[in-house]
Amino acid sequence: MKKFFLLLVIITTNAQEKKFENYNQKIAGNDYRLEMIAIPSGIFNMGSPNYEKNRLADEGPVHKVKVDSFWIGKFEITWDIFELFMLREIDSKKIVYGNEVKKDVDGISGATTPYVDMTFGMGLEGYPAISMTQLSASKFCEWLSAMTGNYYRLPTEAEWEYACRSGSSTAYHYGDNPDELDEYAWYESNSDGKYQMVGMKKPNEWGIHDMHGNVAEWTLDQYNPKSYYSNIDKTSNNPYKFATKLYPRVVRGGSWMNPNYRLRSSSRLPSNKSWKKQDPQIPKSLWWHTDAQFLGFRIVRPYKTPNDDEKEKYWIEK
Repeated sequence: MKKFFLLLVIITTNAQEKKFENYNQKIAGNDYRLEMIAIPSGIFNMGSPNYEKNRLADEGPVHKVKVDSFWIGKFEITWDIFELFMLREIDSKKIVYGNEVKKDVDGISGATTPYVDMTFGMGLEGYPAISMTQLSASKFCEWLSAMTGNYYRLPTEAEWEYACRSGSSTAYHYGDNPDELDEYAWYESNSDGKYQMVGMKKPNEWGIHDMHGNVAEWTLDQYNPKSYYSNIDKTSNNPYKFATKLYPRVVRGGSWMNPNYRLRSSSRLPSNKSWKKQDPQIPKSLWWHTDAQFLGFRIVRPYKTPNDDEKEKYWIEK
């Protein structure tokens, strides 16, 4: 059995003690179950081996990656929380718990109110928010950072896979047998044709729910099927393919719409312009992918707070 030993690090800052342990991020003093899991730094084999069933060429070659410590959301971001960002009903005279970000929350642009019910009748409270663009997800992270004083962003592709694998080297975080997937994931065979409430399936070894299935999840990286895994001779430190164009970017985890093999830890999906096909706006919305009802996100908070320039870099504007 794999064991996870929680790394506890205490660093004193000018404002408060920063403890590397799981915590629940409150927003303006309110509890929205925004639970964050502490993930210790480590080295892992990223990608899938040639013998893994149903692997695709963009998943390899397998190479070693070093990832620094970070926190990641225990659950995918739900509509309960995302609508706070959309509707802006919380007073900007907020309670700030951290000192990593000092930003005027009223100066952050927000997602426009969608013209249709973006849940598509699948569920609201406790269900994953869907169909937002990567820009919309990143702006949520910027808004949340301003609201809490703690620095949040989307995960890099390497951080996402490291957290998903939770110490494993198998096709799924629990092993290789897809017949056991029902215990951990919502996907094509058991989802009843819709997303499900977060946290209803078993978590991985590090206590994170729905890394396989339910909704697929945005990462920060530009998708490139040929060059991403080129460094196989030495360990890559915190790799990240900075996005220089809108399409394609990397989505991970598979969703309620996918067959089991698309939920593997190493499986990758490039974003596509077709995800806006039904969008009636001209030009197409910056905030919504009308045809990506399978798409959501979860957030991370790096243990080492980046400088101001790096913060803005990760809150993608392109």
